[in-house]
Amino acid sequence: YQISGGGYGGNAGHDGLSNGCSTIGISKSPPVEIMEQAFPVLYRHYTLREGSGGAGKHRGGFGLAYEVEILRGEARASFVMDHGRFGPQGALGGKDGAPNSVTVFRGGEAHVPPHLSKEQDIALKAGDRVRVGTPGGGGYGDPRERDPKQVAEDVRLGYYTAEQAREMFGVVPSADGSAIDRSAAPEKHG
Repeated sequence: YQISGGGYGGNAGHDGLSNGCSTIGISKSPPVEIMEQAFPVLYRHYTLREGSGGAGKHRGGFGLAYEVEILRGEARASFVMDHGRFGPQGALGGKDGAPNSVTVFRGGEAHVPPHLSKEQDIALKAGDRVRVGTPGGGGYGDPRERDPKQVAEDVRLGYYTAEQAREMFGVVPSADGSAIDRSAAPEKHG
């Protein structure tokens, strides 16, 4: 079982928590290394989901992105997630977080569940992969009011690409994050 959290929303004083825990109090997900030892699976990647936090003066937290491959035998996959069509809403001008995504790769073909985030009993065999992106939290406040140094730090940490920073926050950080140019960003349209 893999119970994954998503990003929490930004608020009046802080950015949202990234990879927030599930609200089901007794749910715990074992570390990836334990899962790989206990089951014939390989986590091809397991990371914060770049760009999933909604833009805002205080941005939303980031969801997870991971992909699991079945190494041998057979398995079944079921998904029960929220925010398949629309990401968590932003507040007071903040932008929505990214919706979740699920893609199953079987026999060289990609399958997206018809309900996007809910499906049960998908048959899997060796070589099949499941890719999941959990939702990011919604942003709080106007993204153009975010401190440009915070945007540059987000880019430096790999939370957003430089292009996302330009489009979402109106900030163009230099490659090393030391300089910030708002004049190169697109104008805000109200």
